[in-house]
Amino acid sequence: MTLPVILVYLAIWTVVLTFPGTIALILAGGLKIGFYNRDDVPELPAWGGRAVRAHRNMVENLPVFLALVLAAELAEAPHVPVVLGATIFLWARIAHGLLYIAGVPYLRTVAFVVSIGGMLRIAGAVLGV
Repeated sequence: MTLPVILVYLAIWTVVLTFPGTIALILAGGLKIGFYNRDDVPELPAWGGRAVRAHRNMVENLPVFLALVLAAELAEAPHVPVVLGATIFLWARIAHGLLYIAGVPYLRTVAFVVSIGGMLRIAGAVLGV
């Protein structure tokens, strides 16, 4: 896989992660909730709340990942470890989102830590370690 392909997959995954939370919201509040201001949002089922949090977590981690990839490109860091780190990040983030929504606590945390490891691999390539 190439770095641009990984970035596209991550962008797609971030968008896809919005769907479960939106579906939970519609199931809890009806179709009209999509057309209103959502001042009074109904309580979501547990899986819907986890879906919203999984998406938020992805959105919070993506800028850090992108900054590392940009730094790696600007520093002309070795390609293989950068792509390895990005690939690890991609698959770990997909696993994290699925495990989070499914409510699997310990494996979700492992997936999160593995994704951080992918980012550290990229950082290591930039720093030469």
